[in-house]
Amino acid sequence: SCTSAAAMAEEHVCTAKEIKIKLGTLLQKPDPAADLVIPYNEKPEKPAKTQKPSPEEALQWRDSLDKLLQSSYGLASFKSFLKSEFSEENLEFWMACEDFKKTKSATKMAEKAKKIYEEFIQTEAPKEVNIDHFTKDITVRNLVEPSPSSFDVAQKRVHALMEKDSLPRFVRSEFYQEFIK
Repeated sequence: SCTSAAAMAEEHVCTAKEIKIKLGTLLQKPDPAADLVIPYNEKPEKPAKTQKPSPEEALQWRDSLDKLLQSSYGLASFKSFLKSEFSEENLEFWMACEDFKKTKSATKMAEKAKKIYEEFIQTEAPKEVNIDHFTKDITVRNLVEPSPSSFDVAQKRVHALMEKDSLPRFVRSEFYQEFIK
C-alpha cells in the first residue's frame, strides 16, 4: 500500500510540474528563443489539422469574437496580430482564464489563480489588463476561495474590450484579409 501511495504522490507531482510548464509557456512574454523550447512530454505545436477556414467562415469573425476565438486558425492569427501591436495581454489573460476554468484540483486551482492574479490583475503586473477598480475588487474577493468562476467578471470585461477595440483593428489588418480572399 505504501508503494502505491508513493507512486501516486510521485505521479501527482509530475502532473503538477507538467501543468506549471504548460501554464508558464502560455503566460510567457514573446521570445524568439521560446519557439525552440519543446514543453515536457509534448510534440512541437503544429496548426490544428482542421482545414483553413473558408472566406465565408472568416467573414463571420467580423461580427463575433467568440467565433474567432473558437477557430484555431482565427485564434492563432488574432494572437499574431495582437503581438505585432504589443497588445496581446488581453488575449493571453482570456486564454489563461479558459485554462483555469478546466482545472479540477483545488490545489492546482489556487496555484493558477495566484499566477493569473500576479501576471495580469495586480497593480503593476507584468501583463496588467485594463480593468476598472470595481472589476478588480470583485476578482480579488473571488480569489479568497478560488473556484472556476473566480475570474468570470474580469474575463467578461476583457472579452468586451477585445470585441470593441481589438477585433475591429484585427478585421482591418493583413492578418485577417488573407482569410477572406
